[in-house]
Order: sequence, then structure tokens, then C-alpha cells
Amino acid sequence: MEFRECVKESFCVIGKEGSTEDGIAFAKALWKDANAHFSEVSPVAKRDEHGDLAGIWGLMTDFSRTFQPWENGFTKGLYLAGVEVEPDAVPPQGWVPWVVPTFEYVCIKNENPDSFAKGLTCLKENNFTLAGAVQEFTNPEDGTGYLYYPVRRL
Repeated sequence: MEFRECVKESFCVIGKEGSTEDGIAFAKALWKDANAHFSEVSPVAKRDEHGDLAGIWGLMTDFSRTFQPWENGFTKGLYLAGVEVEPDAVPPQGWVPWVVPTFEYVCIKNENPDSFAKGLTCLKENNFTLAGAVQEFTNPEDGTGYLYYPVRRL
């Protein structure tokens, strides 16, 4: 599996928050809600020099909110469906901000439903240890999805 290593400095995402305790399709419902109300958060979304969105994120953390992996075999935790923003952005009513700490990541393309498991195997085969919750990034330019596996907290 092809991967790349990168460091992502601490960043902020404002989105719609939910939990695995909300039911099987909770993440899909969060994305539906976030997309339906994107105009509310669009004014604070971080943009590049061309005015394009900096990033769309599906963030995960354990229930302690310390960005540890989901518990119980990656089946229990919190999720935030949102957009990257500047650190001082104020969330609109009904939206939640998360600040992700700086990590070194191993990044792979999120190409199919097996990508998460294949990424974990890739880490093991390349002597990396998962150091936090895996994050989902969608490149707004082309819609390509990536999984960010934190391998070291900086």
C-alpha cells in the first residue's frame, strides 16, 4: 500500500458532532446535517489563496476527547463532520469546534471500505505505532479522500 509521512500542525475544525452511541448511521446523518447547513459555517471556513476551502474533515476521538483512537476495537467514540477553520473562528449556533493537536501522520488514500483496515496493516508492516485517532480528510479541489494515521504526537 502506498503511503506518505507528513506533519500536520495543530488545526481547528468546526462541524456537527455525534457519537457511536447515536446509532449505526450517525456519521452519515452528521454529514447530511453539515452539508445541508454549510452556508452557516462557510463564512468562517479556512480558505487558500484562491478562495478554495482548505479542507473537509471527519474527525475522531475517544470519549475522553484526547484524540486517542476509538475504543472497543475502533467501535466507540466521537465524530465531527466539518470544515477546517482558523483557530479564532467562532462556531455558529449548533456547530462545535475541535482543536486537533500536532501529530506526525502516515497518510493513505481512502479508496474503499477496506482502506481503514489496510492502513492499520500498513502501519504494522512498516513498524509504525498508532498514536491517536485516525482522521479523515477530503481534498476540496478534487474530492479525493485520505486517512491520516497519527504515529507520533508532537
